[in-house]
Amino acid sequence: MEGKKILDFKCTYDNSAGIGRSVTEGLGLTFPDAYLHADTMVLLSRALKEHDGGVFCELPFCHTVEAEAMGGIINMGNEIAGPRAKEYICTKMEEILELPPIDFETGRIHEVLLACQKLREEGEHVVMEVSGPFTILNVLIDAKYVFKCLRKNPELAMKVFWKLGEEVFLFMEEAKKYGAEFISYADSSGGVNILGPKMAEQVVEGFTYEYLKKVERLADDHTMILLCPKTTFALLGTEKAVFRDIPLNERMLYSEACMKQLGKVKFGGMMCVKNVRYEIGNGVFKEVVLK
Repeated sequence: MEGKKILDFKCTYDNSAGIGRSVTEGLGLTFPDAYLHADTMVLLSRALKEHDGGVFCELPFCHTVEAEAMGGIINMGNEIAGPRAKEYICTKMEEILELPPIDFETGRIHEVLLACQKLREEGEHVVMEVSGPFTILNVLIDAKYVFKCLRKNPELAMKVFWKLGEEVFLFMEEAKKYGAEFISYADSSGGVNILGPKMAEQVVEGFTYEYLKKVERLADDHTMILLCPKTTFALLGTEKAVFRDIPLNERMLYSEACMKQLGKVKFGGMMCVKNVRYEIGNGVFKEVVLK
């Protein structure tokens, strides 16, 4: 990769990493039941926003929703540690291709969408957080099989990524229907710090770039796509995207800048959306523009 270098983004933010007792105290909720129903998700999301001094209400509270909707087995956790993978259901990448499509009318993923709708009806701005293929695979299969497949059979690996990507794309479409103004796409499990530069470039070339070109179509007057900075840097490092500076003419929080650019910008991605207190000190918002 002569002349190219993918930089890493260090995940550091000072807001609530998950749910804590300081957030849930006084809400009268029981866990893990509270993670399963739209009404309690609404209470949790708003409580997190108020606790962190945020601009958005975020949904869901973990990165297991898509995998669970495809058959993954989840430990639903408690008020301290949210839902997470319990045990793998696949031992071969080929088995991922046989998993059922997501039914958005049933289960926890449906409740997440209903929570989004309710929050929007109540005047909140919602970020729907969706996962990339590595994050979903982490719930379904041991990572050693994923990396082995990438080395030995990259065509199969990309086929799996595209299958999962198509399911997530449908989730994004549903999120839009239910009122989400911001869709946050993150796949930190597939960052360059884990994959290494050669494999990270391979994934951008074989999946991420073309996939996000498709996702770009979802951005409109009412919807912005927010990228995890790890994804942003992978695109910049492989020369598949550039930053475009947009003057804000004042200091403001990144989340506030995203609100201001809604309908004007397709992709944000200069900072993690979870870093709710991050201020753009130089007054310049960096739009991510795909080549």
